[in-house]
Amino acid sequence: MPELSNRTADFTDSVIRRMTRVSNLYGAINLSQGFPDFEPPRPILDRLAQVSSEDFHQYSITWGAQNFREALASKIKHFSGVDVNPEKELVVTCGSTEAMMAAMMTVTNPGDKVIVFSPFYENYGADTILSGAEPIYVPLNPPEFNFDPEVLEDAFRLKPKAIIVCNPSNPCGKVFSRKELEIIGELARKYDAFVITDEVYEHIIYKPYTHTYMAALPGMKDRTITCNSLSKTYSITGWRLGYVWASEEITERVKKVHDFLTVGAAAPLQEAAVTGLKFDDQYYLDLQEKYTRKRDLFLKGLDQIGLEHTVPQGAYYILVDISQFGYRTDTDFALALAEKVGVGAVPASSFFKEEENRYVRLHFAKKDETLNAALDRLSDIKNKLK
Repeated sequence: MPELSNRTADFTDSVIRRMTRVSNLYGAINLSQGFPDFEPPRPILDRLAQVSSEDFHQYSITWGAQNFREALASKIKHFSGVDVNPEKELVVTCGSTEAMMAAMMTVTNPGDKVIVFSPFYENYGADTILSGAEPIYVPLNPPEFNFDPEVLEDAFRLKPKAIIVCNPSNPCGKVFSRKELEIIGELARKYDAFVITDEVYEHIIYKPYTHTYMAALPGMKDRTITCNSLSKTYSITGWRLGYVWASEEITERVKKVHDFLTVGAAAPLQEAAVTGLKFDDQYYLDLQEKYTRKRDLFLKGLDQIGLEHTVPQGAYYILVDISQFGYRTDTDFALALAEKVGVGAVPASSFFKEEENRYVRLHFAKKDETLNAALDRLSDIKNKLK
């Protein structure tokens, strides 16, 4: 038999999705894979029911249905203040996962370097390697997960083609300040690199933090490629509706990559999701309030149990420090947590380039009763994991 691909030889399956299977195996409450257990907004579901009996069952335009792109462009302008041409600056993708892959394949050549902050969402390293590029990892330093500008410039001195910025960040919940983004943008301009952003948690932000769009900063629109999705904002992770927002020149190339990757996103789901894209500001204020309440509920419970943890500035993930339990690895701990305690978590070593076994990641995008049930199981964790 011929030899298989060298570039995928060291790949594992997704640790996040693996822990969902482990949770299912042991009947654990799944706080590993970041999807809600509550319904999407009712107006979106009502429109979906209507769409099922309407004529949206064939391909839409490859790079996205016209009305979807127009509604999306209007929403982006409303929140970012930047004009967006729905014809020439948007590509609708099958989730932000495809958006990131299409962006990487658009800007990188084999042998190029790409800066990735660590900790990172696990796909970024894989996307870089699949594109034939080489990741350069720059640490975000706990507990605030700030970066050292000098260390970052050292990475830029290696002449990377791009930097990936997840804002707010999965898994650590960091929200990059405007000043930090300006430093990144200044270095990108100085060393002539693209900035690829992942902004899927743009509306899940906790006061006093605010979201700044990289593409809205002076001099950054033409070199920023924004990857985003509707999954987290509207609680429709299974719909796989994402998009790339970039300049006309970049978008024209992304369209071609996207066409050969997936042809197009699901037409009926695009039609239904237009309803969400037209929600007024109150929806996003309510979303922020809902997740703030869930965060506070979960953090208070962890504090009462005596578990040390990070405090997310955005997104809905918490890193719990497991040092006190004395496990050899975070993977061993996560498996024991699912089996003996009944709570699913992600071993956070999968997010770090550095040798790191102190953390597991939990998420709180769940009903209050689910979070309370998880906290109840965790309350006796010190006895169950002796």
